[in-house]
Amino acid sequence: MKFTELNLNKQLLEAISYLNFETATPIQEQVIPLIFANKDLIACAQTGTGKTAAFVLPILNKLIGKKNNYTDTLIIVPTRELALQIDQQIQGLSYFVSVSSIAIYGGGDGKDWEIQKSALIKGADIIVATPGKLLSHLNMGYVNFDHIKHLVLDEADRMLDMGFIDDIQKIISCLPKKRQTLMFSATMAPSIRKLAKNILLNPIEISLSLSKPAEGVEQKVCLLYESQKNDVIKLLLNERKDYNSILIFTSTKSKVNDIVRELKKNGFPSEGISSNLEQDKREDVLIRFSTKQIKILVATDVVSRGIDVKDINMVINYDIPHDAEDYVHRIGRTARVNAKGEAITFVTTREIYKLKQIEKLIESSIPELLLPKHIGNLPKWEDGEGKSYEKKKPQKKRFYKR
Repeated sequence: MKFTELNLNKQLLEAISYLNFETATPIQEQVIPLIFANKDLIACAQTGTGKTAAFVLPILNKLIGKKNNYTDTLIIVPTRELALQIDQQIQGLSYFVSVSSIAIYGGGDGKDWEIQKSALIKGADIIVATPGKLLSHLNMGYVNFDHIKHLVLDEADRMLDMGFIDDIQKIISCLPKKRQTLMFSATMAPSIRKLAKNILLNPIEISLSLSKPAEGVEQKVCLLYESQKNDVIKLLLNERKDYNSILIFTSTKSKVNDIVRELKKNGFPSEGISSNLEQDKREDVLIRFSTKQIKILVATDVVSRGIDVKDINMVINYDIPHDAEDYVHRIGRTARVNAKGEAITFVTTREIYKLKQIEKLIESSIPELLLPKHIGNLPKWEDGEGKSYEKKKPQKKRFYKR
């Protein structure tokens, strides 16, 4: 379905065209009419399906011609990165529409607090906020949410995982009971259904490709020793010199700098990002990565959700994630919105059980990427108990990319 068939204002259609979007994704096609119809909904969709535009576009459409200065829409998200990403998308889509928005998040200085306070007092049309920082402002007594018409909870499962349930409930207690509530989640866990039951009114449920990687991702796995990881990354990067956007995930903050140092030593300019980095520096790194000024970004799961960078060619899992759901979110950074991409995951023998969990979740066996002999002897596909684990071999036994 084309966006022109979704009853959007011509000013929004102009912005969409300016951003080179023509056809709505499945979640946009289903969600936009329901928001226009003022229905509450809970939508479960994989990352990279265009869900942000699915709720931003109809809300912007409703705000066209708004006369008062009251805040109309509150969007609550788990991380500052996602808050900034959504705020930037709002600004892009509202380029030809007179709608104001601001991102409210922690990590800034006193000046940032005053800017946020001013916007909350004067009333921005759309507030995008992390729970903790928004609650800090609410506790000061100057925030007026009496006229909120739309509440959006994005990545609700992640917020519950991070322990924000109490903060969310306190924030919701400050909102009008008569409102439209939209909940988006990558999973439909019992805790999500319980939250939905408490805050949504007769919601319509939409579920698209629950916990499955995008079809455009070519997934491979490498079984190796920890000491071989840097050599394999060097091989991967040398064979993909035409790639201009590569994301490498590691499990710990301490490893980020070690990997960046090794990459630079081997002639691969790169940058690292983790929660140890100050907020302004994190934002600078993300901007430079999104504009392709940085070719290789090494990151912890701080950016597995909440980074919307187009045309990431490849994701490398230097460490296999502990949570199978995080695997889906990590590799979801590539092949976004019908694009193509590669995802290569490193696994050691003691982590085979994690791979099994991932394959069970995605209901698919991830084929092995065979490595050249000069990498050295590789481990056998045996778990910690000595049990063999058969992997599907690629049809063509070669290391090189297609």
